[in-house]
Amino acid sequence: MENKKKIVVFASGNGSGFENICKKLSDLEYLEISKLYCNNNKAPVLDRAKKYGIKKFIFQNQDLKNKKVLFDLQKVKPDLIVLAGFLRKIPFDIANEFKYKIINIHPSLLPKYGGKGMYGDNVHKKVIENNENESGFTIHYVDQNYDEGDIIFQKKIQIKKKDAINLAQEVLKLEHKYYPKIILKCLSNGKT
Repeated sequence: MENKKKIVVFASGNGSGFENICKKLSDLEYLEISKLYCNNNKAPVLDRAKKYGIKKFIFQNQDLKNKKVLFDLQKVKPDLIVLAGFLRKIPFDIANEFKYKIINIHPSLLPKYGGKGMYGDNVHKKVIENNENESGFTIHYVDQNYDEGDIIFQKKIQIKKKDAINLAQEVLKLEHKYYPKIILKCLSNGKT
């Protein structure tokens, strides 16, 4: 089918979010997961990409600044760039070139618990430490600042157990349920 929508995924680590996206979206005829961009050549996510036959672009962190990543993205021309556990800041030139075409998922109810160093377990520990009654996740557009882009979707949960590991598992389960749906929504009525 011509005119498939193309997404690329950026990930740095394990890749459970990336695999979830592949499971839920790779059978859709009108969509292509074109490439995985990864800044860690030992990341388990690379094996997951191989399993799904998805091309990989492995890069060094300086390649974000020296435009190597930007030039490759310009060749691919993705309709949407999806961050799924990518731990580096997206530089201004990429954020600007793909304005409202880059989305990220963050394991808190932004603007709470966002910013540099606030990812994964760091977020959940802080939420528990501050005795919050609710948490959740946020899907947002990416700009040149950590976790400050326009919010697309949030899902709240009540915190029943004051335990960061349990909270992390509950939030991840919800992320896996909703992220593919929001990706499709952004592709069909994005802000481009």
